[in-house]
Amino acid sequence: MESFSIFITILFLFAIIILSNAVRILREYERGVIFRLGRLIAAKGPGIIFLIPIVDRMVNVSLRTVVLDVPPQDIITKDNVSIKVNAVLYFRVVQPEKAIVEVENYLFATSQLSQTTLRSILGQSELDELLAQRDKINRMLQQIIDEHTEPWGIKVSNVEVKQIDLPIEMQRAMAKQAEAERERRAKVVHAEGEFQASQKLSDAARIISETPIALQLRFLQTLTEVAADKNSTIIFPLPLDLFEPFLERIRKK
Repeated sequence: MESFSIFITILFLFAIIILSNAVRILREYERGVIFRLGRLIAAKGPGIIFLIPIVDRMVNVSLRTVVLDVPPQDIITKDNVSIKVNAVLYFRVVQPEKAIVEVENYLFATSQLSQTTLRSILGQSELDELLAQRDKINRMLQQIIDEHTEPWGIKVSNVEVKQIDLPIEMQRAMAKQAEAERERRAKVVHAEGEFQASQKLSDAARIISETPIALQLRFLQTLTEVAADKNSTIIFPLPLDLFEPFLERIRKK
């Protein structure tokens, strides 16, 4: 009788182990790729999944977006500048069956592909293009990596170049270039201001020469401006025409 109870207990424990391996519960963002005797059956989930013990094997795959940090890569640009660039890659599994069957480790494979593509694309670009057209570079990287990972059931949604480390000598050269550019713009703006001021003065002189009374009005306006400051000294401008007869007499003598 005692041996029978031990047998029942062992049988009960064996049944629990079998049932625990036969029933799986998957979350909303998970899918289970099921193999039956080594052959691919389907990807199931979410919810409760029933497996045939010993016969079925399930591989769990997450459908959430994976943020992959691409480590810094040493790159020589098209104009022979040595830089170090790192990036971040956003992708997700859209076909769990392919992600398990077509590639051994899709995370490692995507990481290696991102590194090689980053070195290849940035090596074909000049430094000015990398700094000024980063959005274009990001779109190019995303398109190329997405095309290569599509057979693996992976969709690359975005690629961002995070940081570009330049040599100290290049940073100094770029700082000098930026300073020279700012000085050039300042000189151009100053020259344009002088040119516009000279044009306005020329127009004013032409108007005053055509209307002599305008000069008298300007004299009176100047007196008003001087008197507004409560100065004890008043400067009264006289037209040169008043002194013209005296000058003529001096010349005749």
